[in-house]
Amino acid sequence: MKATDVLVQCLENEGVEYIFGIVGKETLDLVESISRSTQIQYVPVRHEQGAAFMACVYGKLSKKVGVCTATLGPGAGNLLTGLATATLDGCPVVALTGQTGLNNQHKHSHQFIEMTDVMAPATKWAAQIKEADSISEMVRKAFKTANEEKPGSVFLELPENLAFESVPPGVVPITEEQPVLPAGKAVQSAISLLNESEKPFVIIGDKVIRQDASQDVLLFLSKLQAPVTHSFMAKGVIPKNVPYNYFTFGFSENDLVLSGIDEADLLIIIGFDPVERPPKEWNRKKIPILHIDSQTPEPDEYYPTAAEVIGHIKQTLQNLSTRSIPSKGWIPSGNLKQKIEHSFQIKSGYDDNSHLPLTTENILHAIEMLSPEDTIVVSDVGAHKISIARTYQPKQPENLIISNGLASMGISIPGSIGAKLARPHAPVISITGDGGAMMTISELETVKRLGISLIFIVLNDGVLKLEQQMMNKKHGKSVGVSFGNPDFVLLAESFGIRGFRPKALGEFEELFQVAISSLEPILFDIPLPNS
Repeated sequence: MKATDVLVQCLENEGVEYIFGIVGKETLDLVESISRSTQIQYVPVRHEQGAAFMACVYGKLSKKVGVCTATLGPGAGNLLTGLATATLDGCPVVALTGQTGLNNQHKHSHQFIEMTDVMAPATKWAAQIKEADSISEMVRKAFKTANEEKPGSVFLELPENLAFESVPPGVVPITEEQPVLPAGKAVQSAISLLNESEKPFVIIGDKVIRQDASQDVLLFLSKLQAPVTHSFMAKGVIPKNVPYNYFTFGFSENDLVLSGIDEADLLIIIGFDPVERPPKEWNRKKIPILHIDSQTPEPDEYYPTAAEVIGHIKQTLQNLSTRSIPSKGWIPSGNLKQKIEHSFQIKSGYDDNSHLPLTTENILHAIEMLSPEDTIVVSDVGAHKISIARTYQPKQPENLIISNGLASMGISIPGSIGAKLARPHAPVISITGDGGAMMTISELETVKRLGISLIFIVLNDGVLKLEQQMMNKKHGKSVGVSFGNPDFVLLAESFGIRGFRPKALGEFEELFQVAISSLEPILFDIPLPNS
């Protein structure tokens, strides 16, 4: 068989359904081999960065490895931001690219750079296939590495001269890995800490969702009754109306929950990734920590572990819940929960919304109220991400995608495509600022070509709002943050996508109710003040 035919056979063995990419001279054989697969759909995109973002969100939501491809040099280089996002956000992704033939890599060649050296810091593993006979082993290793905790991206490149070599068919079988169970002694140490503590405070991270432990953490919390907060990426784990829910933490300013954390005598950290927020910024008093995770923590003076329970989080919580967990129902002082609800505008407080202004928070309340339970929101990065993290309360775990590791602008539009292909029956909403939208808005053509239904909400203020706010605070003025925009409605319509520009919240709500049940993509251009 041709080498790329064997590679596709290996991809089919891994359960791959979609490959996002742009074809180039060095990947002609690969894409031709993909075209003959009855299992895999090749999805041509408009920019390689979009391909990596699609694979990232698809991998996160599908529980499979997302796959993207590009040619050598500039094509491979354009994948870098999306692959780094996957690594820091814990999304399993494998990138396959072409490369200059082995016979030309010893000298300066057209479009040739050592891309594995470029990709190594941004991925879990970056390698070149040097022998066609090693394809099956390297593909299996790539998918295994991408999926292992912590999930992330893997980069493989295939030199052009190997692509059409003849190699024997065959794949490396996938062996099911059993979850690592926590040691009994560690579990008993955790119980002892809980018994000794008077004011424990729980912090929930994204790994709880990733390891399917959301229901298990709720059972644990129902017994413990201690106050709990969660990271941006763990939104949806704790239902909105749970009395001990102190909502999201991890903001640079107005992080009200920190006063409650400061009162605690024990922090119970479950599946939290410090890439979202370093311990120095939330454990200011160096409170002892009960660490519940699948990985040991990095040494950090602001993360003083009193006990570590290492193992698959779901099994750990199930084990803990079979023990006698003491109830620790204390309440942080100063009406903290009410202050957070008010400051974060978690409750709308309005009966008649028809004449309310179009603000980010009012739009989020409308989406929360009018969307079905399985709705997925994909947030871009900017000031609106902070509003979403504070105000919007998803109805289920993993129904809000916020990139908070690399936190790259431009993820929302292509990421929503990956989300829709991963969850085709769920409504998917992309919320982006105009800055992030213009980075990847060419993927609207991909949406139209695929014939999928998505809602795009562009919050349009002609400024990088978050940077404007930070510069004003630091320097008393802002520079380099303003820009012009196209007419987003006309731009959407030029792609064959309906666009609306509502003038008031009531009009938005009426149009949104039509859009949420529509079988076609729709874009909303929401004008906002720029200061």
